Amino acid sequence: MYNYDQFSAKDYDLINFRGPKPGTAAPDFELTSAEGASVRLLEFEGDFLVLEMGSLTCPLFQGRRKSMNDLKSSHPDVSTAVLYVREAHPGANIPSHQTNQDKQTCAGRLLKDGERRRILVDDLEGTAHQAYGGYPNSIFIINRNGCVVYASDWNNPDTTHRALSCLKQGKPADLRAWFKPVPPSVSLKILKAGGKGSMSDFLRGLPRLIWNNLVLRNIRLLNGRAIGVLPDTEC
Repeated sequence: MYNYDQFSAKDYDLINFRGPKPGTAAPDFELTSAEGASVRLLEFEGDFLVLEMGSLTCPLFQGRRKSMNDLKSSHPDVSTAVLYVREAHPGANIPSHQTNQDKQTCAGRLLKDGERRRILVDDLEGTAHQAYGGYPNSIFIINRNGCVVYASDWNNPDTTHRALSCLKQGKPADLRAWFKPVPPSVSLKILKAGGKGSMSDFLRGLPRLIWNNLVLRNIRLLNGRAIGVLPDTEC
């Protein structure tokens, strides 16, 4: 079930990232803005769109918001957006979405909390989210041709900033995005806000998350080769 009531690390394929790779076409969808307007994902201003997956109950997303909003301020010629997806760690206070309105309401809360990027709300079944790999905090940079020119299953804001700078200079963003956890205080704050069940489910899955992301994933990055394509590539 896409909108799970209890988080489990088994809900995510932490070994094989299935989102669109650099050099491939970015999926386009009709979505809803946090304000309730109908929008298309790939209709954006500027040469690039920086698209991040996120939700209220995702500590990684919440802990990176300041840095990602700073990116928006540093690059006013680039579009930035959040795709609001399923709740990463639902709890009694912020449960899993049962209706489209539930999801819209959560996106509205994010907007009221000071999010300055455009917020795009996926449908209840997560059609767009799953087309982009289904991770809770992945990141993509898409060019005007509708091609992915940078992608990472987990957003590392420092690397995302560098990737965007490379692309604006006409260079491929062939960078490794090492997995970086957020401070424990951030995780505790976000999981506490989620309510009963949010924290316990996270702690139950924590050993597997640490092994797959901090250990196995970073080893794969170390031994692998980053994919880089020219910023004006066509696909």
